[in-house]
Amino acid sequence: MPLAPSAKGTVQFGEYKTWYRVTGDLGSERPPVVVVHGGPGSTHDYLLPLAGLAEHGWPVVHYDQLGNGGSTHLRDRGADFWTVDLFLAELDSLLNSLGIADNYVLYGQSWGGLLAARHAAARPAGLRGLVIANSPASYPLWLEEMARLRADLPPGVNETLLRHEAAGTTDSEEYYAAMTPFYEKHVCRLKPWPREYQASFYEVYNDPTVYYTMNGPSEFHVIGTLRDWGVEDCLPDIQVPTLILSGRHDEATPKTVQPYKDLIPESRWEIFEDSSHVPHLEEPELFEKVMTGYLGSL
Repeated sequence: MPLAPSAKGTVQFGEYKTWYRVTGDLGSERPPVVVVHGGPGSTHDYLLPLAGLAEHGWPVVHYDQLGNGGSTHLRDRGADFWTVDLFLAELDSLLNSLGIADNYVLYGQSWGGLLAARHAAARPAGLRGLVIANSPASYPLWLEEMARLRADLPPGVNETLLRHEAAGTTDSEEYYAAMTPFYEKHVCRLKPWPREYQASFYEVYNDPTVYYTMNGPSEFHVIGTLRDWGVEDCLPDIQVPTLILSGRHDEATPKTVQPYKDLIPESRWEIFEDSSHVPHLEEPELFEKVMTGYLGSL
């Protein structure tokens, strides 16, 4: 089936611009699925396969968060600028600019899941459903589990990583090479990586301002401003049906995801047995079945 037509553009966010892409018809009766990407500081590219939901009648909105991709880049801004509140305000701005704030579903992946949870906890009147995909409920939990996953890497790998982290040489070729076994085991198990996934990595590489500031030099070495942040405190305030997704081999381990299931009143959790951090790429057919089943139940 051919993909529904898409439209691309930018909306104003204060003095900046947020890039977006709409697949399908925003005027249809079904609520659009707004896709909130990870990072922070990544782009929408690796989540493009979600546009396929438009074939089943749900319009899909992708966007690039400020600082990356097609949105305004601000390489000279410091940590005081790149805040959770900034990205929450950008999401609100997008929903209002596209005229969908009264009827929408949020899909938040990785960091985007924490952002979407915080948004949902404010109980916006137009939010119909929430999907939290491959997201830890807090970065302290994440770091605790990263230490465990790193210890299970092949002999010598973690030692190399730790040596460079201690020396502040995480931009070295040796550090990047040592990152690979972790990424291939817990981030994306497909070989080669899909083009969409590589595209987002290239975008982060081209402008790592947001990623380095808020996260750090790698998925497992979080030394940025988010290192002590989490959303457990607000999860009981979420009042919409919530689908939680994770992979059996995910860097977002069950321990990091469990608070969502425990604390969100109306939630269910689906674990993809053959996936790590990107089930929509690793098990696309099952992913589509799970997502259309959830959306149809709203």
